[in-house]
Amino acid sequence: MPDPELQRQAIASMTAKQFHCQGGAVYAAVNLSLKHVLIPLIVAFQTISDYLDNLCDRSTSLDPEDFRRLHQSMLDAVDPAAPLHDYYAFRDEKDDGGYLSDLVKTCQASIRLLPSYHLVEDKVRTLVGLYCDLQVYKHIRRDLREEALDAWWQRHRSDYPEIRWNEFAAATGSTLGVFMLFMAAGDPGLRREQAETIFEAYFPYICGLHILLDYLIDQEEDEQGGDLNFCSYYEDADATVERIAFIVARARERAEQLDGSAFHRMIIEGLLALYLSDPKVSEQRQVRRVSRELMKGSPWMRIFFFVNSIWIRKTS
Repeated sequence: MPDPELQRQAIASMTAKQFHCQGGAVYAAVNLSLKHVLIPLIVAFQTISDYLDNLCDRSTSLDPEDFRRLHQSMLDAVDPAAPLHDYYAFRDEKDDGGYLSDLVKTCQASIRLLPSYHLVEDKVRTLVGLYCDLQVYKHIRRDLREEALDAWWQRHRSDYPEIRWNEFAAATGSTLGVFMLFMAAGDPGLRREQAETIFEAYFPYICGLHILLDYLIDQEEDEQGGDLNFCSYYEDADATVERIAFIVARARERAEQLDGSAFHRMIIEGLLALYLSDPKVSEQRQVRRVSRELMKGSPWMRIFFFVNSIWIRKTS
């Protein structure tokens, strides 16, 4: 990559966030006959997400037009007929040697091999569109962020009466729903109503749980860096426990409605165990308290993943 700043952020995203691709690849393990399609697709799409997150988080720009154009690559990646765009049109750093375009083309080529993608494409585009909106609004000037996020929420709140604005915003930041729809599109017998059920289970509940847990353990780090943290908008630790527990309950209920419900329960319990066993939890008193409350009465699957996560961290 000729541009040194783009190269630095690309390498940082692949090294520091490798586990995002590893986690996403769980969705390829369900259908090993399509692993040659799903693994390149999931890894390339997640790599775009992580790379752009680095470019926006550590940006030399605060221009929403720049962020919107960068994230056009994610919309192009999930549309196999989309032409490539100049994704760096509104920033000084431009020459990535074709890196981002190649990732987009990898996604498009993989999607063309999914027999039922036409049944999930509108749902995938909805989730990716919301993800792109979030990345624009959360990275603009600090004094404009909350107003932009609130205006965005007002356009969607009637569709999600059970959740708060910060929970909606968190849910849009997860790629798990997209991965699940990729996996479902590999089934030639998929029905449109199944795609709808998957969408409603993952968004906002399973996706929301994923990112709320991520924000929960990053509160101290985000406060120091001046970054938005959607868990910081809860009134106190009790409210945090109550709302995350509610999201967990809804996620479980919706997971039971899906084919292969045991897999989706595993995802939910694995998320809780993975994040609540993170070393960052023990370093933050309030987060430690929330974690203890959420782990009370845990099913054996969550306890297994919790212990396993601690063991892996200690031995790796």
